[in-house]
Amino acid sequence: MDNFTGSGFLLLGFSAKPEQELCYASLFLILYLLALAGNMLIITTTSLDDSLQSPMYFFLKHLSFLDLCYISVTVPRFIYNSLMHSGNISLWECMMQCFGLVTCSSAEMAMLTVMSYDRYVAICLPLHYDIIMDVRTCVRGVAGVWISGTISGVMHTAATFSIHFCGPRIIHQFFCDSPQILRLSCSSEFMSEVDVTLFTTFLSFLCFLFIGFSYVHIFSSVLRMPSAEGRAKAFSTCLPHLIVFMLFVSTAVFEYLKPHSESPTALDLFLTVMYTVVPPTFNPMIYSLRNKAIMLALRKILQRNNALPFIHY
Repeated sequence: MDNFTGSGFLLLGFSAKPEQELCYASLFLILYLLALAGNMLIITTTSLDDSLQSPMYFFLKHLSFLDLCYISVTVPRFIYNSLMHSGNISLWECMMQCFGLVTCSSAEMAMLTVMSYDRYVAICLPLHYDIIMDVRTCVRGVAGVWISGTISGVMHTAATFSIHFCGPRIIHQFFCDSPQILRLSCSSEFMSEVDVTLFTTFLSFLCFLFIGFSYVHIFSSVLRMPSAEGRAKAFSTCLPHLIVFMLFVSTAVFEYLKPHSESPTALDLFLTVMYTVVPPTFNPMIYSLRNKAIMLALRKILQRNNALPFIHY
């Protein structure tokens, strides 16, 4: 990396050796292309196939769009920096990256909560599902997801960049991460960011409790189903959502709550990748590979366009 100049920041990335940084950039490029292909495939399939117009696939389509935004906030910039052998990022770019990351991560948590409510109503209150989860409810749910994420992003970004920075503006990460930026504060000015973090952590904890409450009732209802086929179908629609939720929450919580050292370890970087890159990349695989309806719809779309005569699954 070249020497840092200007009023922005210097992102150190994963390695000071250019050849190693290029290897990481190549790996991230592969993951990014997988994320783009997988999420675009789900968005396209759920939009074009008439059999996938239920609320569950409506939310899944918006989750895929959210994942595209989420991974696009950090990975393209890291790839560019690695290819240019420069970690410089301006103040405004850093602010936008911080805003985008917090907005998307908060919205992701809210979206997973809304999706758990949809599964709860579908399995525990099936006779009232069409009444409760109507078009207006679905649209309001998605709008609430983006509004809550945007408010959280504005609060975090305003609190983070209202502080004064002392010393070299070096960030030991491959993107503008709020905890790393707060280490550069001159004094206790970061307390405003701590207050915002505690508030959003409390809201995230409420989402966690709501999802846990939903799945306790879901599994209780599923286990009481007399039909083995019905139980299998219910589990096939719920388990992917639960896996995605646990992967996202466990890595993010562990990364933010564990004690941080002055110089980040390989574990710190690994956990950061686990909650910023892995979920958007593997969410489409988790949902599509376990969902025969999506695979069937994809096969029909490809056959309709003569792109592929048959897909085995």
